[in-house]
Amino acid sequence: MGASRMALFGDVVMPGTEPVDPYNLPPPAAWLALTEPQRMALEVLSLASVRRLLSNLAPGDGHPVMVLPGFLGSDGYNATLRRFLKSLGYRVYGWGQGQNLGPRGETLDNLMERVAMLGDRYGQSVSLVGHSLGGIFAREIAREDPSQVRQVISLGSPFGRGRHSGSYPARLFEALNPTDDLPVALDDLHRAPPVPTTAVYSKGDGIVNWRTSFQNPEFAHGTTQNIQVRGSHCGMTLNPTVWYVIADRLKQSVEDWQPFSASGLASVVVPKHA
Repeated sequence: MGASRMALFGDVVMPGTEPVDPYNLPPPAAWLALTEPQRMALEVLSLASVRRLLSNLAPGDGHPVMVLPGFLGSDGYNATLRRFLKSLGYRVYGWGQGQNLGPRGETLDNLMERVAMLGDRYGQSVSLVGHSLGGIFAREIAREDPSQVRQVISLGSPFGRGRHSGSYPARLFEALNPTDDLPVALDDLHRAPPVPTTAVYSKGDGIVNWRTSFQNPEFAHGTTQNIQVRGSHCGMTLNPTVWYVIADRLKQSVEDWQPFSASGLASVVVPKHA
């Protein structure tokens, strides 16, 4: 698929060895990691309380959307989010690759083919919404073939520099994806793909350092935006604020993309966007 695919794994090392990470960001505080389940439960409860309001959002234009799960997740993990997006009129699909164990086998090639198939079926480019590792896949797909991708929305995806030292699951990822089976190239993952790109992050993320989920402006472009929300990492796909942000972003036209702007109550629940 080219050099950009290799960039995804440029800093992966064999299990048991110390990676060379010049940025050396620490992982989230232990209390954030330990409270992920409880905070995720609160997000589920808050979603239940405002779900009817969210269902009243203006419908979209019906273009195809693919939702990609995070590391160790599957399409079942994102089912509730996909149903919500379908209720807004979009043609919504999962990634169709089973459990996300990383770039094993033909996973990336299969995803590229699936995106192209959806684009051909509907005659429109596809919006990609990816949670954690799923967002990294989405960015790489857009980098490889931007003509097929309408936009990318990543949710707590550790694409930034320092992601190895700043991520609790990094060693498990390496154990499941041995270095000998992966291509090696210069790290280019922190650069935004050449399509409208929204990075949703939370300073309460207990799994990855939030700074690695933030698009550095130095490596961004005019249709790139960071949006901060309040919540956990594991609950991103069940967070009502995240749903609101995704619905807003999917409504953006191809010809006239506009940055997210919160007003009223939305300005309270979305603390920062730039």
